[in-house]
Amino acid sequence: GDISMAKTKETFTRYDTADYLETEEDIAAYLTACADEDDPALFLAALGDVARARNITQLAAQTGLTRMGLYKALSGSGNPSFATVSKVALALGLKITVAAA
Repeated sequence: GDISMAKTKETFTRYDTADYLETEEDIAAYLTACADEDDPALFLAALGDVARARNITQLAAQTGLTRMGLYKALSGSGNPSFATVSKVALALGLKITVAAA
């Protein structure tokens, strides 16, 4: 017997952390883990993931920044001021705290 196998095509989608940040607990755990790495670029990128998980257009309106400005500032390669990071955190309902190292 001749056995022929149907070829199936696998498709992949781009992984986006924002798709998995569903609860406040998820967001807090993710940002805490990223902050623990002592890598400012990683933390900013993580904050960007959270912003995308929420609604970046609404966040832009709440912070007085443009959507593109937010994307750039929170890209991980951006260099936003602390005031910008603070505005974004506040608009996301987050509080920035400091602890002894």
